[in-house]
Amino acid sequence: MTTEEKFVWIPSRGHKMAGMIHRPQGAGPYPAVTMLHGFTGNRIEAHRLFVKAARRWVNHVGVAVLRFDFLGSGESDGDFGKVTPSTEIDDALTALGWFRDQTFVDSERVALVGLSMGGLVAACTAARDGRVKVLSLWAAVASMKELWNQRMDAVSKKTLDEEGFLDWGGWSVSRSFFEDALQVDPLREIRGFDGATLIVHGTEDAVVPVNHAHQYYSSVREPKYLHLVAGADHTFARNDWENEVLSVTEEWLIRHL
Repeated sequence: MTTEEKFVWIPSRGHKMAGMIHRPQGAGPYPAVTMLHGFTGNRIEAHRLFVKAARRWVNHVGVAVLRFDFLGSGESDGDFGKVTPSTEIDDALTALGWFRDQTFVDSERVALVGLSMGGLVAACTAARDGRVKVLSLWAAVASMKELWNQRMDAVSKKTLDEEGFLDWGGWSVSRSFFEDALQVDPLREIRGFDGATLIVHGTEDAVVPVNHAHQYYSSVREPKYLHLVAGADHTFARNDWENEVLSVTEEWLIRHL
């Protein structure tokens, strides 16, 4: 299949988000997939996972795909120190609406794919948008509170209280981020989603434990499917793990989108 790739700027909250569209050549309209990257990630993602997924699905499924950087991430405008889960949900809703309005997109056949915290954002976005047909959650965070309680030691909490931010490997994560994260409840929100949900998680994920996948599966409606990748880490960073994730998601898109 002959395909096109085009860099775009997407307006959001008075700024611009950097994005890349992959699509078959021709007027369409085509089913569309929007991909949401993880915390401190970008639209390329680890081992070019999002790039490979987009190019594969355009060719194998015949969909148009949008990968974009949330404000404060990648090449987008903005300051990461002002990012919260809620700002990313706002950005995702904006990108989703912008993509849906493109003339080559079939606005009734739209999917969301989210990785890690992007999965949390995807769950909330799909529920709030009300028009998403297919949702795929990869190693998705189900409870930010659970993760922070596991990782935040007394020194980190003291630093956050005194300085208002944490240095997270060179990323300034604000107190507002943590406060907002405790208020966002994707498991509650996703109960309102009535589309088809695929949940994919590595059994050896040391970043987001696999129990998060089981929590999502218990919260979503049918049709739903939980696929565990045996031995896989958080970003499925091995060729066979990666191929398994892309294949099972491809099958889900073909079946439900």
